[in-house]
Amino acid sequence: MPADQNILIREIEALSLSCPVGRVVSAGAGTVRIAGLAQSASVGDRLTLERQSGGPLGGEVLRVDPGLVTMLPDTAADGVAAGNPVMLRGTPEFAPADTWVGRVVDPYGRPLDGKPMQRGPRRRDPIAPPPPAAARRGLGRRMATGLSVLNTMLPVVRGQRVGLFAGSGVGKSRLLAHLARHMQADVVVIALIGERGREVNEFVQNVLGRDGMRRAVVVAATSDQSALTRRRCGWAAMAVAEHFRDAGRNVLLLADSVTRFAEAHREIAVASGEAPALRGYPPSVTPLITALCERAGPGGEGQGDITAIFSVLVAGSDMDEPVADILRGVLDGHIVLSREIAERGRYPAIDVARSVSRSLPDAASDSENTLIAQTRRLLGAYEQSEVMIRAGLYSEGTDPILDQAVRVWPDLDAFFARPDREGTAGSFDRLALILRRANAGPERRPD
Repeated sequence: MPADQNILIREIEALSLSCPVGRVVSAGAGTVRIAGLAQSASVGDRLTLERQSGGPLGGEVLRVDPGLVTMLPDTAADGVAAGNPVMLRGTPEFAPADTWVGRVVDPYGRPLDGKPMQRGPRRRDPIAPPPPAAARRGLGRRMATGLSVLNTMLPVVRGQRVGLFAGSGVGKSRLLAHLARHMQADVVVIALIGERGREVNEFVQNVLGRDGMRRAVVVAATSDQSALTRRRCGWAAMAVAEHFRDAGRNVLLLADSVTRFAEAHREIAVASGEAPALRGYPPSVTPLITALCERAGPGGEGQGDITAIFSVLVAGSDMDEPVADILRGVLDGHIVLSREIAERGRYPAIDVARSVSRSLPDAASDSENTLIAQTRRLLGAYEQSEVMIRAGLYSEGTDPILDQAVRVWPDLDAFFARPDREGTAGSFDRLALILRRANAGPERRPD
């Protein structure tokens, strides 16, 4: 049977010839209450409300009570009146397919690039449990990243989950795009949660580019869409990654950002009556984030891995704000981008001293771990005395470690900004050369 015919058959099978209809009872406080659907509706089902003016209004079932259903509309409920008909559309079918590679889709599996979209053979629930803990493999091999600093000081291994903590305007999107293009993986799944509409197309066309899209699936929900859609974006992207993981592929998941994912959940939780507790976030945000993160990582026997990088927007570099604090406790490392480093022009603006990879020391050999420890010791010595050095109060010869740190600092700073397409071995060779120069002293320093 031709592929086009298969697509048509699946689309016809997904059609429904009838749907239950209810009536609006009341509307206000961001929700709509509906009678007549309580026996048919489930939380998460889609609804279509027919207004007398303004056109149809989409929404989702937020709560089911005896005799009443609470709907959270996609947009403002202007024009909604008592007695308006509401149709129950059911749960949207989400079925990722291998043909989604190179495509841009929304959290409901609908194409955003104007091309036909083929459903996969298996329907997936976007809110799925992680693989059984006892059946999961350990972390895998080290992955090349295309950046010297991540190849050496902050290695990423297969199945590792890393947080990317950054304020606005310090190069977070640029770093994610670099990893999407150059990091070692079979498939890259990118979740753009609550992104500005203009920047979605700019990221796909200009930042990621044609080469990056050849192995990528982009799941996008823009900032103007409802909180339900924005929250679903994180779950949908994870379901796409799980589709490829179950097929034995090595998947790189880039989620931008978990902060907007949590903010969308906060809007929904407040609308459903949950009281805020954690600096404005409801208590349910903690299991929400941890459940999403636990779905990434190594798969079971015969499966691939999901290596995940979750970005976090930290206002004012506050690493103790709720979302950042929750993520640090469940991830296998964190990368911190510094505004001060970005302002002096170094990209990526990774603050190596504040960043940690929990794949170490297992991800590196004994000699490589020695180089990493020596580099961190020199970085610590320089940063502790940086104010004194910049003020001109440093005098060579008083502290041998600080002397080495001052000599090596310009080379290390340039090394942390260096792209590296040759792999981790070449990155460690360059780092070893820099440290040898530091030990050589000013008179014996090689050219």
